[in-house]
Amino acid sequence: MKAVGIVGYKKSGKTTLVIGLSKELSRMGYGVAILKHVSGDIDFPDTDTSRFRSWVPFVSAISSKETEIILKGKKTVEEIMNYLDSDIVLVEGFRREKTFPKIVCIRNEGGEKELFDGLQLFSASFMENISDFNIVNDDQIKEMAAIVVERSFKLPNLNCGHCGYESCYELAREIVRAKESIDRCVSLNPPVSIKIDGTKLPLNPFTSNLLKNTVVAMLSSLRGFGKGKVEIEIP
Repeated sequence: MKAVGIVGYKKSGKTTLVIGLSKELSRMGYGVAILKHVSGDIDFPDTDTSRFRSWVPFVSAISSKETEIILKGKKTVEEIMNYLDSDIVLVEGFRREKTFPKIVCIRNEGGEKELFDGLQLFSASFMENISDFNIVNDDQIKEMAAIVVERSFKLPNLNCGHCGYESCYELAREIVRAKESIDRCVSLNPPVSIKIDGTKLPLNPFTSNLLKNTVVAMLSSLRGFGKGKVEIEIP
């Protein structure tokens, strides 16, 4: 799953850009999800579903057309992305996240420089000639969408160091600069993959190799053991 952040201050065009990109990426045939940061409390309509959340940590409502899930408590970007079934996630806000590239929305000339943290793919604005792209220009939306498809990515935020960098942020910055590839992240392609109730459990390379070697060593003493993909199911 790929991700790209859309960051900027209030009235800089973030939501307009997210809508424009989601429409274009969907038109191109990609499954798109949107993850938005909200300051303060989330407003819920006065329904039975919203009232239930006062008593339990998980509430879900299912109709013939839609499904709604409400989780109590703050979740990380990685935890929420486990629920998403999409090709590309557009992340609005979360400007302190350091594991995916970003688009910086600019309100005025010379502003928002503090948002440029080395992960920016390009800048966008409502105004002409102060950014790389114009948010309300349909042709430029198409150009931005093409860049998102080609260059978006999501690192696992494990900071395991097995890629040769001290943190996922350092590797992400080099990927944005086109000096590294997402393939450098060992944790995205581990020799062992574990899912619990359908949710993939992130493993760093040390843990993954330890599990693999331990399981293979145990199974190798059993009659009928041979080379091939090993599947173990624990109910």
